[in-house]
Amino acid sequence: MRFFIYRVDKPGHEELRMATRPAHLDYARGLGDKLVLAGPTFTEDGKTMNGSVFLLEAKNREDAETITAADPYEKVGLFESKIIRPFLQTMPE
Repeated sequence: MRFFIYRVDKPGHEELRMATRPAHLDYARGLGDKLVLAGPTFTEDGKTMNGSVFLLEAKNREDAETITAADPYEKVGLFESKIIRPFLQTMPE
């Protein structure tokens, strides 16, 4: 089952994000086939990162939660919120 994960940074934590980014990217690469896609979101300036999106292949919600909880970004408390939802791709067919 696929899960859409959207995590929003705490305001004013750009330095923490950038300091943790190499470890976060290594972690994401290590997920292999579990990670369908991933990337940052940005503020309206299109330059300042302010969140993260993952599309994960996981057994269930608990598995998706475990995978995201091990992300270095979460371990350092970067995010103010996290949404995890089951996801079904319908387009493109």
